[in-house]
Amino acid sequence: MTTMSVDQGMVQVPEQMASTLALGIDIGGTGIKGALVDVAAGALVGERRYIPTPQPPTPAAIAEAVREMRDLVGAPHGTPVGVAFPAIVRHGVVRNATNIDASWIGTNAAELFSEALGCPVAVLNDADAAGLAEMALGAGRDAAGVTLVVTLGTGIGSALFLDGRLLPNTEFGHLSINGIDCCPWASAAARVREGLSWAQWISRLQDYLGFAEFLMWPDLIIIGGGISHDAEQFLPLLQLDAPVVRAVLENDAGVIGAACEALEVV
Repeated sequence: MTTMSVDQGMVQVPEQMASTLALGIDIGGTGIKGALVDVAAGALVGERRYIPTPQPPTPAAIAEAVREMRDLVGAPHGTPVGVAFPAIVRHGVVRNATNIDASWIGTNAAELFSEALGCPVAVLNDADAAGLAEMALGAGRDAAGVTLVVTLGTGIGSALFLDGRLLPNTEFGHLSINGIDCCPWASAAARVREGLSWAQWISRLQDYLGFAEFLMWPDLIIIGGGISHDAEQFLPLLQLDAPVVRAVLENDAGVIGAACEALEVV
């Protein structure tokens, strides 16, 4: 098998795969995941790596962590890089800091990471990244009409698509019901943090998704995030007009979506 010429410590990949290879990095509040992705196949190449998110998660600290992840994965030189980021990202610039250090507001993350890695970097909202992956390669493939992707984890992320085209930075996880921000109230973390039974948590999730459906009338709802592993515990109990399905790519979706964006943009 012909392989790319790579430096010591870097991953060797088939030469014919090089044009579809990208590095995806998914930054979370507690951990950072990264892997090489064969975008055409929608599959990881080699092992997915994990490092703790530095605390405090300042721009300088996260930039160093992104460089560490690139080296840990062993991405060949010239590999496009995409970063899924837990905030609104508009034209590479971070616009809020609900789940990250406040010093990020106004920071051009695309420029910061590009300087850290010495190459162009595509940056997008983490839920949007997961949604892009599911629409291109997972549960939303070939879905027509309006698709709402909801990620349930520490908070609630959202990605909205019309005929496969993304409307970025929707932040529908922060919908308010009776003055309550649904993001911490109905998240997967709330079930653990508050010791809720499945029935109690499902009731909250039903209220949130029911309100979201009333506002957007999606044709399909895809549920992702770590709790999608337990989809059989709650999906059959939800009462919604639109079909609700489990995300196929699960916790790899953010990494794969970031890689997809990198190959598209960079």
